Amino acid sequence: MHPILKLVAERLGIGLLLLLAASALIFGLTEVLPGDAAQAILGQAATPESLANLRTEMGLDRPAFTRYFEWLSGIMTGDMGVALTNKLPIGDQVASRMSNTLFLAFWAAIISVPLALVLGLIAVRYQNRWPDKIISGITLASISLPEFMIAYLLIFFFAVQLFWAPSFASINDSMTLLEQLHAISLPVAVLTLVVLAHMMRMTRAAILNVMQSAYIETAELKGLNTFAVIRKHAFPNAIAPIVNVVMINLAYLVVGVVVVEVVFAYPGMGQYLVDAVVKRDVPVVLACGVIFAAVYIILNIVADVVSILANPRLRHPK
Repeated sequence: MHPILKLVAERLGIGLLLLLAASALIFGLTEVLPGDAAQAILGQAATPESLANLRTEMGLDRPAFTRYFEWLSGIMTGDMGVALTNKLPIGDQVASRMSNTLFLAFWAAIISVPLALVLGLIAVRYQNRWPDKIISGITLASISLPEFMIAYLLIFFFAVQLFWAPSFASINDSMTLLEQLHAISLPVAVLTLVVLAHMMRMTRAAILNVMQSAYIETAELKGLNTFAVIRKHAFPNAIAPIVNVVMINLAYLVVGVVVVEVVFAYPGMGQYLVDAVVKRDVPVVLACGVIFAAVYIILNIVADVVSILANPRLRHPK
């Protein structure tokens, strides 16, 4: 077997094992949560008969091991079950919520990824000079601030003081694309600031590491200007670590939007998960947890595969 195919197959196998382990961990954590889920759903005024009926409906009268494999087989066939709070199929609700989260993540990625690469190249081109210091200082400040603080600062200035954007990011199918983009402008800005700094600093570090190679010095001796050396020789050879950090941040844009969605009351997966946790809707919590884990693992596998393909020694084995 070709070395690349072998490594890709290994990554896929590891990803499946990680996803299985994540599902078991998520299910186990819901099992050890304190309190009675049936009591939390029905309230303190519930009768013993209604509590017993709900526990039977939720399967709490059966062993956890049995319930886990029944739930896992349902997930593998696309059946996520029914929400306990509204009796609606979880799959239908997840589809609409996930599309909203992906919409938010897509526009944040469209802005943050190219901007991070450009700023990283500029920082390397003007290393230790004022453009590099300004870019590094701003990105370091954005890393230091928690998401909710950035969100509330943007709400205060752009929603409360300037009235440029809404403080609540509510979208629906009846809105035009421009109206939807205006509605999500602040959460997109928050996510962009959060992931931009990490990607930019990693781009800068990866290119500077490559710039110390001997072939970079040869390119400079040929008379190429600094930016041409960075663009034609350093950046292509630093693509593997850059792709890794980009994919990790793209995964964060999908699975790490809980705080942003709650602050802006955005109807995405993060808000859906928080509502389910508050209401002790265990099937919804399990479905959201597995989806988040799957997205994170898949994007990390993609990053590994791209890194493998970017390695010339694997593409052209002797």
